Amino acid sequence: MYFIGFDLGSSSVKAALIDSSTGKTIGVTNYPETEMSILAKQTGWAEQDPGIWWQNCCKVTQRLLRQTGVSSNEIKGVGIAYQMHGMVIIDKDQKVLRPSIIWCDSRAVEIGNQAFQAVGADLCVSNLLNSPGNFTLSKLKWVKENEPEVFNQVHKLLLPGDFIAMRLTGEVTTTISGLSEGIMWDFKENEPASWLFDHMGISKELIPDVVPTFSEQGTVTKQAAEEIGLPQGIPVLYRAGDQPNNALSLNAFEPGEIAASGGTSGVVYAVTDSIQTKEYLRINNFAHVNYTKENPRIGKLLNINGAGIQYSWMKQNLAHASASYEDMNNLAATVSIGSEGLRILPFGNGAERMLNNQNKGARISNLNFNLHKRGHMFRAALESIAFSFVYGIDILKNDGVDLSVIRAGNDNLFRSDIFSTTIASLVGANIQIIDTTGAVGAARAAGVSFGAFKSLNEAFSDIEHVMTYQPQSNKNNYSEFYELWKQDLEEQYHQ
Repeated sequence: MYFIGFDLGSSSVKAALIDSSTGKTIGVTNYPETEMSILAKQTGWAEQDPGIWWQNCCKVTQRLLRQTGVSSNEIKGVGIAYQMHGMVIIDKDQKVLRPSIIWCDSRAVEIGNQAFQAVGADLCVSNLLNSPGNFTLSKLKWVKENEPEVFNQVHKLLLPGDFIAMRLTGEVTTTISGLSEGIMWDFKENEPASWLFDHMGISKELIPDVVPTFSEQGTVTKQAAEEIGLPQGIPVLYRAGDQPNNALSLNAFEPGEIAASGGTSGVVYAVTDSIQTKEYLRINNFAHVNYTKENPRIGKLLNINGAGIQYSWMKQNLAHASASYEDMNNLAATVSIGSEGLRILPFGNGAERMLNNQNKGARISNLNFNLHKRGHMFRAALESIAFSFVYGIDILKNDGVDLSVIRAGNDNLFRSDIFSTTIASLVGANIQIIDTTGAVGAARAAGVSFGAFKSLNEAFSDIEHVMTYQPQSNKNNYSEFYELWKQDLEEQYHQ
């Protein structure tokens, strides 16, 4: 039997099928091939039509079934991963009232900041583990203040994954993990943060029924089955935001395990059992997929904007036209550790939260026209991004993370021996590379919830393990250049 997983991003919807009898991935695809449009009526705004998400879920399902040749009748359950923090509001007839205000929209920043000051840092940090920030509840407060005619029709507040589950099942539900990502969950009281809703002037009645992350969350309706091509009556079994789900996909469930990704931006997501934080201004804390009050599992999320985008910029502007990332990595490998003094700060992609929201751009230091060539630039780029990851992991360690292992996807950065070995050597932990996706993870999670796998560990074993990078014995060499890099960082960002 098969399980299907969806990963709703802001660019496309991915879908995957896994065969529970073998544990293998049968197929992965996405739709559309060109990025979904984002509507920006004003600078800093970002909206999408949830109806387009649903249409693309239907189209990607049909594409996946055609590509794999699997009969839809063999699919026994659905898992959903989705872009975090988005706001979808519906009326009593489950009609969407306005476009979704998605994760990268910044219009509610000041609302969150004002709430943080008004209710107090101590309460927010001890109970929310975060500032209300520019998250889902703050976005709804913006609607209340600016679109009262819309707000007065709101029956329920949904996250993007809640909306897809509703379209599949007709049931309006959410999860603890989802409420925590919207900064609506009180970890100390283990219930929605009623005091924050009261401060915002928003009724708690807008919260949907809360269901466990791993559970039967409704079954596919006749109408949904006709539209999407899945069997009527199969259950939705799992739902989580993209970063917790990415950690799940990488088999990161227990304290000390870190899930990392190195795309345009970099993400370090560390699992801990502590419901305390002191680095709340530089990281976020969310209920992980296996969170319970009795055994809390918190995902500490650190984002690095200036990561893969720097290496991509170098590929476009400095590499030969026909060069691949592998070619760049090979050229970088001809240069010794430290890039013969050439150092780069990669932070040229907007304000960096881990650097206290400063945005001073990237920086190249010590460039010598008589010495340095392309290989030096490429190695310095890889080292600088690796150093920024290590700097972020140090922040997480300062917030109580006891690192045991890092697991990462098989993306361009982590395929680089220089990049991964630098991180492994400096933090003193193995980096395991796993070839998986969020959609595959959601499909496996659905299988766990169904009972097709005995445990999370069985479902997320090393079937898709690619390789492991280990710390090198010459750590002092890496440490010397990391310390010099940090000195550059201090000069640039702490003047």
